[in-house]
Amino acid sequence: MGGIRLLLATIGLVAVSACSSGGGTGKAPVDPPAPPTDSVTGTVTFKSNPLAGVAVTLWNTNTNTIDQTTVSDTAGNYTFSGLRTWDASPTEYQIWVSKAGYGFYPSVGAGAKVIRWDHTGQFQGNGVTDIAIYLTVIDYVALSNGSLTDADFKAYDGSNPLVSLPASGQLTSYVSGDDGSRKAGVAWPGTRFNDNHDGTVTDGLTGLIWLQDAGCFTQTLWASALTDANQLANGTCGLNDGSSAGQWRVPNLNELESVIDASASNPAVSISNPFKNVSGAIYWTSTSYFGGQTGSPQAWAIRMSDGRYVNDSISNIKTTSNNAVWAVRGGGGGTIKLPWTGQYVTYNKGDDGSVQSGVPPTDPRWVDNGNGTISDTVTGLIWLKQADCIKESWSDAVAAVNSLAAGQCGLTDKSSAGSWRMPNRKEMESLSDRMENNIADYFNTTYMNRDNTVFRLPIFSNFGVSEYYWTSSTDAANTSEAWTVFSCDFGVYDIPKTSTGYTLAVR
Repeated sequence: MGGIRLLLATIGLVAVSACSSGGGTGKAPVDPPAPPTDSVTGTVTFKSNPLAGVAVTLWNTNTNTIDQTTVSDTAGNYTFSGLRTWDASPTEYQIWVSKAGYGFYPSVGAGAKVIRWDHTGQFQGNGVTDIAIYLTVIDYVALSNGSLTDADFKAYDGSNPLVSLPASGQLTSYVSGDDGSRKAGVAWPGTRFNDNHDGTVTDGLTGLIWLQDAGCFTQTLWASALTDANQLANGTCGLNDGSSAGQWRVPNLNELESVIDASASNPAVSISNPFKNVSGAIYWTSTSYFGGQTGSPQAWAIRMSDGRYVNDSISNIKTTSNNAVWAVRGGGGGTIKLPWTGQYVTYNKGDDGSVQSGVPPTDPRWVDNGNGTISDTVTGLIWLKQADCIKESWSDAVAAVNSLAAGQCGLTDKSSAGSWRMPNRKEMESLSDRMENNIADYFNTTYMNRDNTVFRLPIFSNFGVSEYYWTSSTDAANTSEAWTVFSCDFGVYDIPKTSTGYTLAVR
């Protein structure tokens, strides 16, 4: 057998020699090296433990198609490989994950970033209009020797919320079970607003640092307000805090809402504060009204006489309305962290979309518990799924929620009377997403993939469109009225308690 192998080897060598050209070396041609490719690896965890069975999607933004999919293994790990790096235009990828019963938020090291992005075009329209859907993704550009090794995701199911909502501040009770009697939310510190004796006030609840003189700036247009706040520095407006231009800004809607005390009016800010010149005027926020990709001619504002949101196409037009300005800057160290509004598109330097202050939302945010309830993975609140079940006057609605239990309104959660409450204004407002043009429609929409499979079911059942939803908070400026949230824009508006409105119960 050894002789046969030797003979075959010799024949092979002769064959190679016979095929070579007259002055060649006799060596076989060498293929060029394969172009380099990148890979992406990451780990999915839930409460620091590996989470298996999570679907991971790699989206190619150059072609607007799914490039690869995979599933996390028992160690929570996943991998994508073979990512092209040699194209004339580098390929940009976005990565997201999903698993029933969880919301997720990503983290990543150098070489990529976490962003929120519009993926509406990935899905079929609803026959009338495309209701925007925004995904929180890892955005990554494949470059030579640029593999990503830490594209990680943390899972949330409502039992590990990202934020805790504060109490509204309302102390007086008008009916049993209302805001004043429940006092739901994180209690305020004994001394909430602390005078730093340098022209600033620190909020011990949120950690935000406010300009002490809320009347320093003249009322102005929205873009000018953003500029004025951004240029604020030590030596102006009574400041001797060492701050420099660029550190101050106009608060976003959630931040300005955070100083509203539901028990106060004229102004609607706690009387036990060291602020100066807080008027009952309308104050700008940096949050545009109805964000979208192209923006809006309006921006959200709050009337400080009573805490009402302003959207009247007269008083909140960016280019024609002159409103007050109250500057803020981040501080940290508060009892709670405020959620981000969700607005990520920049319409003007220094606005909400460019700053993106606050804790960002999970994706998906909502978990359907299959028992008539919905869990919010950001706040940990549990909501009644059937959004059109309770429609009463304010006092009757409070009573209906007080007696709500399993067997009513589609509930099979074994809840008993007394376990549910009408949400206060902070809780109801927390459902908002300031990138959505119509939040009620967003709650009601089924998102279909292009292949007719379901991507995401409606969040609530029959969320009323163009309807007022009650909160348990009474308007301190007029106690015959209560605060509501309008379902389309989620503005906070006061209406008579004798009016009929919907209620979305919470616990």
